[in-house]
Formats: sequence, C-alpha cells, structure tokens
Amino acid sequence: MNVDKRLLHEAKAVRTGFMVTITLGFLGGVATVLQARYVSDIINDAFLEHATLAWLQPLFISLLLVIGSRALFIWGSAIAANRVAGAVKQSLRERLLTHIVALGPTYASRERTGELSNTIVEGIEALDAYFNQYLPQLAWAALVPLTVLFFVLPRDPLSGVVLFLTAPIIPVFMVLIGKLADNLTKKQWHSLSRMSAHFLDVLQGLTTLKILGRSREQIATIAAISERFRQTTLGVLRVAFLSALVLELVATISTAVIAVEVGLRLLYGHMVFREAFFVLLLAPEFYLPLRMLGTRFHAGMSGVAAAKRIFAVLETPLPATTAVPIGTLPPSRLDIRFHDVYFAYEEGERPALRGVSLHIPARKKVALVGPTGAGKSSIAHLLLRFIEPDQGEISVNGVPLASLPADVWRQQVAWVPQRPYLFHDSVAANIRIGRPTASREAVLRAAQLAHVHEFVASLPAGYDTIIGEQGSRFSGGQDQRIALARAFLKNAPLLILDEATSNLDPENEALLQEATLSLMAGRSVLIIAHRLSTVYQADKIIVIAGGRVVETGRHAELSRQGGLYQRLVTAYGGSN
Repeated sequence: MNVDKRLLHEAKAVRTGFMVTITLGFLGGVATVLQARYVSDIINDAFLEHATLAWLQPLFISLLLVIGSRALFIWGSAIAANRVAGAVKQSLRERLLTHIVALGPTYASRERTGELSNTIVEGIEALDAYFNQYLPQLAWAALVPLTVLFFVLPRDPLSGVVLFLTAPIIPVFMVLIGKLADNLTKKQWHSLSRMSAHFLDVLQGLTTLKILGRSREQIATIAAISERFRQTTLGVLRVAFLSALVLELVATISTAVIAVEVGLRLLYGHMVFREAFFVLLLAPEFYLPLRMLGTRFHAGMSGVAAAKRIFAVLETPLPATTAVPIGTLPPSRLDIRFHDVYFAYEEGERPALRGVSLHIPARKKVALVGPTGAGKSSIAHLLLRFIEPDQGEISVNGVPLASLPADVWRQQVAWVPQRPYLFHDSVAANIRIGRPTASREAVLRAAQLAHVHEFVASLPAGYDTIIGEQGSRFSGGQDQRIALARAFLKNAPLLILDEATSNLDPENEALLQEATLSLMAGRSVLIIAHRLSTVYQADKIIVIAGGRVVETGRHAELSRQGGLYQRLVTAYGGSN
C-alpha cells in the first residue's frame, strides 16, 4: 500500500481527529448493513408475508432513522477528515517555512526559488487528498468489508466465503497498477516543480531578457516545459482510468458471482428470499470501500511524491548550537576573533576559507579586501550565522559564537549588503524591519541620517508609499539608502558594510560617507571593500586571497610592503 511512515507520524499528531474520522466512517458502514437488513425485511414482509401497513410501520421508521444516521455519519466523517488534513497541512507548512528560515539564505541560494515555493504551496496542498481521503479510506477498506462479513457469514456461509476469496483481488490489481503509476506520478511532480521554478525565473529576469531580446524564446521554452507536464499528467490520468476500469470490472464480476450463486440456491429452494435479498444488497457495499480505495490510491501517490521533497527539506540538518546565557554578551562592546577557520561549499567540494585567523577589535573599523572569490563574503556569512565553520572557531568576547543562539546574536548585528532586498511594502515598514517596535519619529530620524528623508517625503504617499517587489519602483542608490536607514534604526554594536555606497552618485556618496562614519562611531565594524578608496581610513585592513589571510595592516603600511594590497591599489586606482 502507498503509505509513508513519516506521513503516518504526522497523522499521530492529530490522532483524535483521525480516530473520529475512522469511527464515524465505520459507523456509516454498520448503518449500511442495518439499512440492507430493514429493506430486505420490508420487501419480504410486504410481498411474501402480505404484512399490513401497521405491521410495517416500525420497520419504515427504523429504516428512516438508519438512513438519517448513515447520512450524519458520512457528513461528520467528511468534516473530521477535512479538519485533520487542514491541521496537518498547517503544521507542515509552518515547520517547513520555519526550517527554511533556520537553514538560512545559503541553503536557499542553492535551491531554485520557484521549486521551493511550489513545495511550500502545491506540495503541501497535495497532502490534502492523502489525509482527507486516502488514509481514512485505507482504514475503511479494512473495517467495512469485515463488518459486512460479520453479518453475512452466519446467515449465508457460502456467500461469505465467496466475498472473502474475491476481496483480495482488488488490492492485488491496485498494487500492480500502482507500481506502474508510481514513476509517472514522480515525473509529474518533478515536471510541475520545474515548470514553476522556470516560470518564476523568467518573471524575475524579464528585464534582462527584454534587453537582450530573448523574451520570446522563453515563451517557446515555457511552452515546451508545459507540454512535458501535460504529457506526464495525461500518462498519470491514463493509468488512473485504467485502474478504475479494472477495479470496477473486478467488483462487478465478483458481485455477479454472488448474484448467480444466490439466485440458483433461491431458485432451487435452498435459501429463503429474506436472506438472499439481504446478501444481494450488501454485495456491492462490500466491494465499494475497496473500489474507493483504488480510486483514491492515486491521490495518495501524489501526496507521497510531494512528501518526499517536503521531508527532504525538513530533514536537512541545522547547525548545532549550545545556548549560553545572553548575559555573557555585552550589548555594546564586541571583540571578535576567527581561529583557524575552514569552510567549503557543496559538501566540501568547493573550498572557500582555508585556515583563516583574524581579529576584529571592539569599536574598531576593520576592512576586508581581496580579489573576487577570495572568501570575503564567506567571512561575512559566517559572522551572520548563515553558515557554520567546518573547522576552527569564531569567538565573541571569548565566547564561542556557535554557542550563542543565532537569533539572539543577529540582534547584535546590522548588515548593509551590496544589493539590499526591499519587500513589497511601505517605505516605513521596510526601514522598520530591523526594529519592528520603532516609533515613527525614530524611522524618520534614521532616514534623515541615511539622507533618504527628502526623497521619501517628496513621494505622493511619503513613508506610506509602497516600494514594489525587490524595490522595483526605486533606483539602486535609493534602495541602498533605505538599507542604510535600517542599520541606523537598528543601532547594533556590530556593523557589517558590504560596499554600502557602491550604487550612489558622487554627490550622494559624499553625504552618505559622512553619515556612515557617524554610524561607525563606537561600534565594531567590518567593511567588505570592493573599492579600495573606501578603506583608507580603516583601523586595520585584512587582505584575503585564496581563502587565506595574506596581509594585515593599515593603508600606508601595506602600501609600502609592495604586496597584493599594493597591486590591488595599482590595478583599481582606488576606485571601481
């Protein structure tokens, strides 16, 4: 059967609702048997015993009560199943989002955004039919036929034996067809994920595609991917229709066998009409749960295919930390040291840092320079706890950084990346991300310090202006100044600047350099420099090459040494 142990574990978390679903479905099966009993009694007494209406009245009342009860049981079972599926989906979606956030941007950058989005949305929704239909039907397919056998065997052992022998045929065919459909269902899910990922890539890169004149080619590519998804889906549907045909055929033939053997015995007087009619009414109901299981088997396969990707994400291990009291971390004086730190991407296949040891003294400005790919960004990501060292240790005031809760540590860090991300929200909300409880006055003050206040104030809705996804309505320099305003508002003791002024015109750059110097005062600062003119006044310059620290000193000292730093200064002339 198409059962995933991890999904069964999820069902245990809502076992009460699940048991209610199963119980109500089982009671609906019992009501079906009673309904057949009363119908056979009424037909027998009315046409063969010539009973009066007064005699039949209690039977009619009982029949109506049973029919009403059966309807209520089925309705209640459907409601309970919907709630179980909803609870499981909500729990999994929250855990999946929480886990992806905990894994951090380094993990997300290795995955396709559209594929992850498809997993979180469509993947979770694919589990609805699994918990709402397939798992309950799996239990009913065992309980209801056994209930029918319990009532049939004492009254007609021969029919009971026929039912018992023919019942396994349906699950056998279902499993055989399921093996054929399993690969098709996996291909369908992979095709859907690929289509979602590619479509999002095209939307996000539409500007580039238009500029390069390649947008229309993507229409053909998306059409080809959609066609593959359509063909895969049709393949799954063909197997589903085939299985439905086979299961209906088996159930129909089995019911016909029951009808023939019951009819022959009735014809030759070896069976009374009441019991024969009772068995004939129950025969289709005996096979119905098994047929429904076959129909919902494909929904279960879709859920299992989606669950494999969901649990692959959930089972991705998080960096292990051992929390210590926050009192060990002074809020305004951070002394940071790297001790022989190694790190490699892609499970060790792509080394980034090879034994880095460096010191960021408390309340000092340290600049990190080096050629592209030297490891500068990896050092910043280690400090931000997006990644963890493979070897070595990072300490803050003598305390291992890995022992501090990541969310607590990040409260001590303000980060201004080279390409900041702005959300589809108001300007005020984007600035307030670093400090959600900040007052309006504090937001305005941070914007003034970042020299973005006059621009925002000139907008029609001021600070309530919607920025647009990824800051699409603002220029790169405006985006960066809003990111700087975030840092001013957060007022953290450690400041990481990833070339915060790279997208500004000379006039605004001069103003922002002054504001940035003010922001640096009294803080530990790490400047990741892409333009050497921004690091001349740093207290310490650390030169990285090939994942190693090759030079350390101030600008004048390093310039006299004639090493890599001097070659970089000569090559770039202190500017881009």
